Amino acid sequence: MIRMAGWHLLTLLAVWGGNAWGGEPAAPRYATPLAGDAGSVDLLGQQVRIPARDRGNTLALTLGGTLFAPALGSADALPVAALYGRRETPHSRSRLVFGVFVNELDHAHKFDNFEILAHLENTTVPFPATEIVGGREVRASSVVWGQAAAWVGAGYRLPVAPLQVDNDLRLQLFYEGGYLYSSRTVDSGADVRLPPDTVTHGVRLRGRYDGMRRNIMELLHQGVAGGLDVEWQRRAHWADANYGGADYRKDETQEFVKLSGYLMAAAPVPGLSERDRLIFSVYGGTTAENDLDRFSAFHIGGGPFPCESDDLARIPYPGAEFNQFPVSDYIVGTAEYRRELLFFLYLHLRGTFAWANRDVLSTHPLRFHESRGQALSVGLTSGLPWDSTLYLEYSYDSGILRNGVSGSSLSLLWSKSL
Repeated sequence: MIRMAGWHLLTLLAVWGGNAWGGEPAAPRYATPLAGDAGSVDLLGQQVRIPARDRGNTLALTLGGTLFAPALGSADALPVAALYGRRETPHSRSRLVFGVFVNELDHAHKFDNFEILAHLENTTVPFPATEIVGGREVRASSVVWGQAAAWVGAGYRLPVAPLQVDNDLRLQLFYEGGYLYSSRTVDSGADVRLPPDTVTHGVRLRGRYDGMRRNIMELLHQGVAGGLDVEWQRRAHWADANYGGADYRKDETQEFVKLSGYLMAAAPVPGLSERDRLIFSVYGGTTAENDLDRFSAFHIGGGPFPCESDDLARIPYPGAEFNQFPVSDYIVGTAEYRRELLFFLYLHLRGTFAWANRDVLSTHPLRFHESRGQALSVGLTSGLPWDSTLYLEYSYDSGILRNGVSGSSLSLLWSKSL
């Protein structure tokens, strides 16, 4: 979650014309202000004090949206609103992401390095979901579907360098139970046959490592992070299904196993200053038995590039809608150059490559087919007054978002610390 350093912009405006006389003395080597740390920086000849901040206790509201050109299916714009909270005590850790129709709540009760874990989530969007081909919605694929789940489990957490609140190695095992539902809409095709609403249950093994140091804007600054998920799930009541294309047999899709992971690194640019950074990431997922369907598939979506520790596993593709398109196998890689213009203002240039087996919504006998895409993004992250931040990004996509048609998007997010 992007954090708040907004009052520094007022400081910049106040000293913009100051200290015009004389040369500057030799300054010590510059160090980027880091998240949570107290310090001071020189801004146009004036010393600006940065207070310490408790990163383990946070509450923030994010508002904004994304514009699409041409439209993404029938959507010219997508609004965004979310509430984020985190609370860390010596005995527990809690995290909340509330987005009305899409929500997550995590809680861990600590026993030294061992933890008892609970997780609640729901994706219950009441509007029809349709897939996109050639830049247009496939109206026959329109369905309303959602799911809610509760996980309980146990884990082992070991703090790691650089020993900030989000730096740890976690090994976790969950049992999860949930409910999956779906229904037709007036646009659903005649051949669309949905499976019955059902209870779901399964087991998830999860590993996380976060050795990242973050800057004052909570952007990745230096270090390595990675994660791995192995998931087995079974639907209690199931049937053959068709989502507008190929048939999915009950005996092939009632149970499934998914494997996914990610690896990220941030480092200085060799030969350049502390202000110049390189960030690399790669995400991948697969299923060995070809047993995924529209609901159980991995889902690639958009949003800002993930930086918060518990958000790092989210698969990012610039300009995409939330969980936009289902895939059975995927690789998504990014390479980013970032420049610190001022200690609260950062410019990034990012390239993204995606390969995926995405769902086929036609009469073709294939369930999934290979799809490739590239995106180029340029953006700014800035602190603003009143403990707020601004994230602005323009992206151009070669065709994977609109499934065959290239296009652009412009995202604007404003976050306010509460």
